[in-house]
Parts: sequence; C-alpha cells; structure tokens
Amino acid sequence: MSLYEKIRSCMDDKDTEGYLSLMHDDFVFVRHQAGVEVSKEDWAPNLKAMMESDMLEIINDRCLYENDDILVMHQVMKFPDGTSEAVMIVNTLSGGKIIRTETGATPLSS
Repeated sequence: MSLYEKIRSCMDDKDTEGYLSLMHDDFVFVRHQAGVEVSKEDWAPNLKAMMESDMLEIINDRCLYENDDILVMHQVMKFPDGTSEAVMIVNTLSGGKIIRTETGATPLSS
C-alpha cells in the first residue's frame, strides 16, 4: 500500500494515531499562512481537531505524485465558516515516513 493510500485510510477512518505513526519523529509542518514551522508534537492537536471535525469537508483529494522521496497531494477544503481553499500539500519523506509537510492554499470564491 502506498503512503498516500495509508493517509487516505487514516483520514477515512478518522484514525489520528495511525496518521501520526506515518510521520517521522523529526516531522515539521510549515504553516502556509505565516511560514512558521511546527513540530510533530505541536501539530498533533491541530491534526486531531481537523480529522475529527464534521465541519471540515475535504473534496477531490488526490495524489499528484509519489515516490520514495516525496508525496504531492491536492485537495479542496471547505471550512465551517463557508470559505473554501484549494490546497497543495508537499510531503518530504525519509525512511518511508513524512518528515516535512508544506502547504500552499488558494482561496476559492463560493
């Protein structure tokens, strides 16, 4: 099973612990809004809140490219406030786990 398929399975099952197990111990998330880097420990509560929320809708999630070094994904996210964003997610991999995630988002008009 590809890493993308594992991520999708975790998201479908709302399995936060499974998703976190796909992340390297030295994982860093780069917040696209401010370029701030967040550790795995600090990112975990945000990931849990997003995955468990029925108010966040992810549409048309797809893998654009995957190999042993990188996983590039794209999705549209609909937020509880009615806004939507097209989100590009670039995961850098190390030893089969995600070591760095950077996102870029474009607001979509409703």
